[in-house]
Amino acid sequence: MTLSDLKVEVSTNSATKNPDPLVELPQEKLAWMLQKMCEIRHFEEKAEDLYVRGLVHGTMHLSIGQEASSVGSIAALRPDDLIIHHHRGHGHTIAKGADITLMMAEFLGKEAGYCRGRGGSMHIADLAGGNLGATGVVGSGIPTSVGIALALQMRRSDKVLLSYFGDGANNLGEFHESLNMAAIWKLPVVFICENNQYGMSGPMQKMTAVPQISTRAIAYGIPGETVDGNDVLAVYRATQTAVERARAGLGPSLIENVTYRWRGHSKSDRNLYRTQEEIEAWKQRCPIRRFKRVLAEAGLLTAEAVEAIDREAKAGVDRAAEAAQTFPEPSPDNLEDEVYAP
Repeated sequence: MTLSDLKVEVSTNSATKNPDPLVELPQEKLAWMLQKMCEIRHFEEKAEDLYVRGLVHGTMHLSIGQEASSVGSIAALRPDDLIIHHHRGHGHTIAKGADITLMMAEFLGKEAGYCRGRGGSMHIADLAGGNLGATGVVGSGIPTSVGIALALQMRRSDKVLLSYFGDGANNLGEFHESLNMAAIWKLPVVFICENNQYGMSGPMQKMTAVPQISTRAIAYGIPGETVDGNDVLAVYRATQTAVERARAGLGPSLIENVTYRWRGHSKSDRNLYRTQEEIEAWKQRCPIRRFKRVLAEAGLLTAEAVEAIDREAKAGVDRAAEAAQTFPEPSPDNLEDEVYAP
């Protein structure tokens, strides 16, 4: 796959767009978006380093290169809105406001972690922050999201839920069943497919019959849009439209963010199914570098301010990692706490 193979177009049933977010968003919000993207990048690089040093057990799924998708979409939410992410969900967790020290503690299996060291990389949740977590089963968050959105509707809440999944999940039965049910009941959920081109090691083009996953929204009579997932402002714009629609009681939307993961599927992936030239070509589309350039060229932040945000994000991640390594290990005395048994 080359860069010329990527055609990002708006589906024919897409909703009317909001104004340019670069114009309408305050400087503080734009700086926040850059800060979160940098925090995600540095967090995952640090987590990878800790893994190589043998301090993180199990595996992990990194979203390096996909930072614009999580930050741009969550930027369109209110603080009390909800998300369900997937197994590559570190970026969503950070963008939703999680404490990176507690996240790092969870990675290291520490008692102070979000899930007391029991969840690890794939199962970080922050219920107080509106992050309802994920499971390791591909696509399983989609029907769960429909159930939660139904509960919101029954309670007459005006909250909205973002439901994230990868391109590998869009061919599963629960994807179609869930979109159909959400459309029938006009549930307050936005389905966001993070299409990073590969479902594990299989290219999306060989796994999905349609070139754009967003066109599948047509079958359920809901808006669908394919977005350049490396453009944080484009992601924000599309998500804002979908969130406003859902909050108004008009039902769900399907957004496809076309992006790319720089690392393998997981830490056990030797990355033999794609070329180094392809990876390097996508690195030239780095969402963070791109957003920095946009902010500087528009005169919204100076080049010095942009780099200062990046440096502080890295310093914060370094401090979090150092602090997390000092936390106590889980005690065998409470090993059975919160374990369900019939």
